[in-house]
Amino acid sequence: MKRPTSAKLRSAVLGAAAALVLGLTGAGAQAQPAAAPTEQDLAEYIAAGRTAEPVADSGSASGSACNSGSGAGSGNGSGDCYGGSGSSSGLSGGYASDTVGHGPAQSSFLAAFGHGLLNPDVAPPGANDWNCTPTAEHPRPVVLVHGTWMNAYNGFAFMGQPIKDAGFCTFTFNYGRSNLIQGGGVGAVLPGVMGTGYIQDSAKQLAVFVDRVLAATGASEVDLIGHSQGGSMANWYTKFEGGADKVAKLITLGATHHGTTLVGIGALGRAINNFGIDVLGFVELLVGHAGIQQTVGSDFVNQLNANGDTVPGVDYTVIGTRYDEITTPFDSTFLRPGPDAPVRNVTLQDGCEQDLSDHLTMLYSPRALSITLQALDPVQFPALQCTFNPWLIGGGGKL
Repeated sequence: MKRPTSAKLRSAVLGAAAALVLGLTGAGAQAQPAAAPTEQDLAEYIAAGRTAEPVADSGSASGSACNSGSGAGSGNGSGDCYGGSGSSSGLSGGYASDTVGHGPAQSSFLAAFGHGLLNPDVAPPGANDWNCTPTAEHPRPVVLVHGTWMNAYNGFAFMGQPIKDAGFCTFTFNYGRSNLIQGGGVGAVLPGVMGTGYIQDSAKQLAVFVDRVLAATGASEVDLIGHSQGGSMANWYTKFEGGADKVAKLITLGATHHGTTLVGIGALGRAINNFGIDVLGFVELLVGHAGIQQTVGSDFVNQLNANGDTVPGVDYTVIGTRYDEITTPFDSTFLRPGPDAPVRNVTLQDGCEQDLSDHLTMLYSPRALSITLQALDPVQFPALQCTFNPWLIGGGGKL
């Protein structure tokens, strides 16, 4: 991916963005002004590698504390942090962390989003019982993977408990936690905004978490449920981070498997970049690394699909919605099956026109939940629900 060639210009834009955030949050009146990034800082930021293995307690140079808990060695409880890039400067990559406690069940995305902003580290109901033992009927634990600018709670506050109640050991975590200097974008200053760091780093963080889940449950494989970036990042994990041998089923909702045009904006920016004018580099300062990596034609998207959409041995269920305003066109989420890799592409509105779910509220759609449960266990859950699910609000309009 191309980046601005002028460190001074990048520094100026970064400083302006930081000033904007401070003004919006009111922090500028009380806090000392942050030192402007030096050219060396930005050089390290741009050149920071993405090859190091995730390391427990690599943490973040932003000062964001990881949750205290029992540690990775025990495989239970909460409290672990694990980074992706290994950058000693803290200017790249970010880190992942466990949840602490649980938030309430929600039927509305708006309510869950608000609760997630105020309580960014809680788990959705039903998730992260580290004493859960898989059953013979459901031998594989389920790992829930949230999307960009979201967190574990507001991603799965509706689906978490029903999946657990269906008899599955269910786990989730917060990944891609990065601040403004680390490249998380302006939104990353909000406490509940995660999934903003390099997607390759986040895939390494997912690899660490899956291994912990397998160690804790004694299972040999997991099933993954990923929303938006969570789906494409999980797909990267199966292809490049050893996940193919550890994942039986990959279920995605609105995943950016083939990138997004963001209703044409991303495609336009990519076209301008191809003429040698790096507009996406400046946008990256605002939306974060992961946002730009998911635009159509990016290096990440091209490499993800270079050798086919799937990997042998994984069973795919891919759910899309016609009203998706983030993954556009919406059918770009669908996958083409490869050898020994069955794919079921499902449009949410096929057979249920009253479901008006968009990119976010599809996580709060009873129909999407029923498709997900059917994918996990078609024998126990053969029937699909069909209810009205309004755009933006979700959950049948219930708050």
